[in-house]
Amino acid sequence: MASKQDKREKSEQKGKKAPEQVKEVATGKAERVPCRLLSVYKKDIVPALMKKFEYTSPMQVPKLVKITVNFGVGDAVSDPKLLEEAVKDLEAITGQKPSIRKAKKAISNFKLREGVNIGAMVTLRKENMYEFLDRFINIALPRVRDFRGLSDKSFDGRGNYTVGIKEQIIFPEINVDKIVKILGMDISFVTTAKTDNEAYELFTAFGFPFRKKEVRA
Repeated sequence: MASKQDKREKSEQKGKKAPEQVKEVATGKAERVPCRLLSVYKKDIVPALMKKFEYTSPMQVPKLVKITVNFGVGDAVSDPKLLEEAVKDLEAITGQKPSIRKAKKAISNFKLREGVNIGAMVTLRKENMYEFLDRFINIALPRVRDFRGLSDKSFDGRGNYTVGIKEQIIFPEINVDKIVKILGMDISFVTTAKTDNEAYELFTAFGFPFRKKEVRA
């Protein structure tokens, strides 16, 4: 029979191996690949904008804060299934669960009551935001029919930009054969830019295909 001392030594040896095993397991985990546009922003865009606008600190450089994707489904008042399909499409496009938007006011002409579900929205931040931005610029926009560039007149005066998309099928995540109805969406890009001109240069650096540049204050 093993003595108490032998048992104690065996237990101590097991205890010493435990940290090594944990370390091996920890180092064996796959690291997440950084977002391409986030790396581009830090390495290329920040230095370029600092030089262009003569910023004294990298903290002054405008940055993207969030992206909101909004589906308005007015026909959901008469057919609630349309909203369910819109939620599925939006989740497939963004990879994030949407929040349901309700009507704030009752409009009798449209048979709309206050509090009725009429849309879905997703707010993207950090890695999800940059990943969506990359797909939007390089994959979705080139699939728009007769696309001739984005308008540079959709800024709100505070450095934010909104673009309207007529069809959700420009995103490859949507199976055209399974969609119930073609839906449009509004995509808003919120930045820390103080002027529209700074925001324009930021989006241009990211690769937004604007039609032309308009001089801004």
